[in-house]
Amino acid sequence: MTRSHLPNTVALRVVAALAQYGTVSSAAQALHLTQSAVSKQLKSIEELAGTPLFHRTSRGLSPTEAGLIYIEQARIALGALETAAVRVAALCTSPPAIRLHVLPILGDRWFMPRYSRFAELHPDIDVQFTTFAPSDTLEKADAVFRFGEGEWPGWNADYVLGRDVVLVGAPQMIARAGGISSIEDIRHFPALEHSQTPLRWNDFVQAWDLVDFTPTRHIRFGYYSLVIRAAIGGQGLALVPRSLISDELANGQLANPLGLGFESRNCYWFTTPKDRPLTRELATLREWVLREAARSEPTPAL
Repeated sequence: MTRSHLPNTVALRVVAALAQYGTVSSAAQALHLTQSAVSKQLKSIEELAGTPLFHRTSRGLSPTEAGLIYIEQARIALGALETAAVRVAALCTSPPAIRLHVLPILGDRWFMPRYSRFAELHPDIDVQFTTFAPSDTLEKADAVFRFGEGEWPGWNADYVLGRDVVLVGAPQMIARAGGISSIEDIRHFPALEHSQTPLRWNDFVQAWDLVDFTPTRHIRFGYYSLVIRAAIGGQGLALVPRSLISDELANGQLANPLGLGFESRNCYWFTTPKDRPLTRELATLREWVLREAARSEPTPAL
């Protein structure tokens, strides 16, 4: 394969964004590109591949088998480039830059909209971000946002948010189906979920002691951001940490019928390596993250 047959980094970012957001318009907005530029990059990489990477449907784009291969490798390549940028930046700054790994959904919906406040308060602290990172890169990070039960060997973990999980759906969809007047009514709706996250409908079923719970169907997505977008679009009901959709609940794009939800064991944590002492800069970032989290979701007693 010659160099002319290799996709450029812009095209790789387009593929990753289309997989995450599901539509050209949403991917363009996330990448700060025009929709025509995104379409052009997708066309160029599909021509290089010699096969479509996405199925075009009325609901957006879904990856083909070839697309899944490109998406996986694009994330690896982009992760390697992000790692290189962070390591070079660390060499060129004094004090060293903080290497922070942010989960895409948490970064998009909670962390990055708030980060400008930290940057204004601490212009002397340089934070370099990664989002797509293999396990060996995570081990070299100074801090990592993780999703789980809070136990990772060799890492300290501070609870950030996510225990308060709510059942949500588009108000119009709920109304068209006759509303939800009891918990039994949710059986009549599709259940939206991430195919890999440990945040499962089984947790909700157990929390409410539901017997023989079977929704009309399960619809699974490879990215959690698509679960939220599908819920807003009226495709079904979803279980989402309240802090990630506070704006949509406030403006009426999503409703939480009967206040249904549960306290999840799996949530978001700010983790730091146990074998490395916190620098002043990292301690400052950690304290700021926990303060911001307490404002958006008070930390429950453990």
